[in-house]
Amino acid sequence: MMEKKETVIIGAGLVGSLLSIYLSRRGHKVQLFERRPDMRKESMSAGRSINLALSDRGIKALEEVGIMDDIKPIAIPMHGRYIHNADGSTAFQPYGAEGQYINSVSRGELNKKLMSLAEQNGVTISFNHKCEHIDFAAQKITFQDTATHQQKEITYQLAFGSDGAYSAARLTHQLQHDRFQYQQYYIDFGYKELTIPPGSNNSFLLEKNALHIWPRGNYMLIALPNIDGSFTCTLFFPFDGEPSFSTLNTKEKVQDFFAATFADAAAVMPTLTEDFFSNPTSSLVTIRCYPWVRDDHFALIGDAAHGVVPFFGQGMNCGFEDCRILNGLIDEHQNNWVNILAAYQQQRKPDADAIAEMALNNFIEMRDKVADPKFLLQKKIEAAFSKKYPGKWIPAYTQVTFSPQIRYSDALKNSIKQEAIMQKIMASENIEQTWQSTAIEQMILDLIAPQ
Repeated sequence: MMEKKETVIIGAGLVGSLLSIYLSRRGHKVQLFERRPDMRKESMSAGRSINLALSDRGIKALEEVGIMDDIKPIAIPMHGRYIHNADGSTAFQPYGAEGQYINSVSRGELNKKLMSLAEQNGVTISFNHKCEHIDFAAQKITFQDTATHQQKEITYQLAFGSDGAYSAARLTHQLQHDRFQYQQYYIDFGYKELTIPPGSNNSFLLEKNALHIWPRGNYMLIALPNIDGSFTCTLFFPFDGEPSFSTLNTKEKVQDFFAATFADAAAVMPTLTEDFFSNPTSSLVTIRCYPWVRDDHFALIGDAAHGVVPFFGQGMNCGFEDCRILNGLIDEHQNNWVNILAAYQQQRKPDADAIAEMALNNFIEMRDKVADPKFLLQKKIEAAFSKKYPGKWIPAYTQVTFSPQIRYSDALKNSIKQEAIMQKIMASENIEQTWQSTAIEQMILDLIAPQ
């Protein structure tokens, strides 16, 4: 018999809500505590959403717990990148093989849906409850009701910190651990949310089933579709320098810059300057820490354990995969929570570190290389070789996005080897003319072969 535990989850975001469904379905009595008000009843503050790219790892977790059919109506398939070049030309780059796609999902809509599904599965959610302190020895958590300022103490048998990159649960855990390792790394770029509204009759003013990118070398604009016909745009831009958030400080400068740099986007952004100055400029951080767990009763999960930048579209997918892996370990270790949590940490820590590294690397690819003819040729060679030898070469993006059976840590190792091979191929004489030759094909086969 599986022991049913009094379970507390701190943070009712995407990962906390999904985890609560997993555990509630196993019979645990689950309480979710969320610092913010109930977003289903209050209007969300604009400017911090960054639309999400739901891909196979996240989908596998949602399917496993039986709720993917509830999510599909708020998801829009994106079959590739739609590149808007500086000279006004455009190009479509498929993400993978035919039929492979990622899904644009509004963070807010997905979170609201997951909260409602959690409640339908017997989870209780307490909003406006801020985690103040965790007494790990007594297994008690102190919350403050932010509306009444009253404190309440909750005892638990099992607790999870899923309260995001700036986790209060992690901080309490860290301060009570004498060998806790913690690193946060901010890139020199921030982001700002902007909007392309729907056209007449909720029509889409850009190609609907694509992730739009305006790559400009040192910065970029992206746009993801919403079910109402609008696009949520995100400008990833330096904090300082020329140009930067610090220099675009008047409406005229913003209008002139966008008209010159993102002309086709600016033409369909009637609220550009209002959005630019009313929406916050937010930072981007990578979080690495260790250990994630305490004995048989506490663990960090999702961004609280491993915050990543959004450039591989894997932050949410990685967090959802945490839930799926943990669920499998519960069966494997037959309710021995010391072993369950130890195995969860051992398995997920290297994978989280790997996707954090790949996400940082992918920023350079998205903002710069996707418009580079040599890079595009390299990807064309890889795709052609992979199609002919699918057992010998899976492109790195495919490994991460469409191959949940491949661990992130293995995908990173494989991608490093593949990139070294491709650098040798791209250095071949007249590669632009010879890339389809049997000689190049044989060269790749020889380089793949064990040395």
